[in-house]
Amino acid sequence: MKAVILAGGLGTRLSEETSIRPKPMVEIGGLPILWHIMKVYSAHGINEFVICCGYKAYVIKEFFNNYFLRMSDVTFDMRYNQMNIHGAKAEPWKVTLADTGETTLTGGRLKRVREYIGKETFCFTYGDGVSNVNITELIKFHKEQKTLVTLTAVQPPGRFGAIELAQGQTKIDSFQEKPEGDGAYINAGFFVVEPEAIDYVPDDAGEDSVMWEHTPLQKIAHDGQLSAFRHDGFWQPMDTLRDKNYLEKLWHSGQAPWKIW
Repeated sequence: MKAVILAGGLGTRLSEETSIRPKPMVEIGGLPILWHIMKVYSAHGINEFVICCGYKAYVIKEFFNNYFLRMSDVTFDMRYNQMNIHGAKAEPWKVTLADTGETTLTGGRLKRVREYIGKETFCFTYGDGVSNVNITELIKFHKEQKTLVTLTAVQPPGRFGAIELAQGQTKIDSFQEKPEGDGAYINAGFFVVEPEAIDYVPDDAGEDSVMWEHTPLQKIAHDGQLSAFRHDGFWQPMDTLRDKNYLEKLWHSGQAPWKIW
């Protein structure tokens, strides 16, 4: 099975980092968050990837072009212009990097890599969020549901301290730092998709202007072809510098929940 990863957005809310590289290449623990996502899939036996590139695509291409060298010990014999690799540590990955346009939206990006996906069920996710979701169980669940698309649903925790104030009240009776969410589930990505679902991305509207999460998923849901896999474990997107710092802190603590490899 292949995993398709969206990696072409501008990442404007993380401009401190994304002015020089695409958001999926922002590093956590010295390696791009894209690498962390791929390691999660690889831990579940998925080692073939299609990366939907766009903004500063060359940065992603250069990373994978030099990946084998970066992950291995190497001896350079300058006199004879030779290079010897020792103890290669690179993963058994096959990675297709497809330029899907700088301004193309998520639906259009998916449609533009259809030729690399083939006719088999595939995984599909965003290039800016990590999780310890059980990909193996997610795929099993999808097959049991017999729908075109399964998404992973999570309940995000509260981000700020919560207080209770009645109308006209000025004194606080209770305070809770970062409470649990309000019970609503949100789309965390980590989809499993049948190739036929790509047909829901319309051609007549201009595929580059179609969000996968809007018309396509809405129509798929209307047709009874969208399932939700509930995940109550860890999930964290990297939307802001605050998010990046939080993920860095978890990684350097040695207790990063998404590190399942």
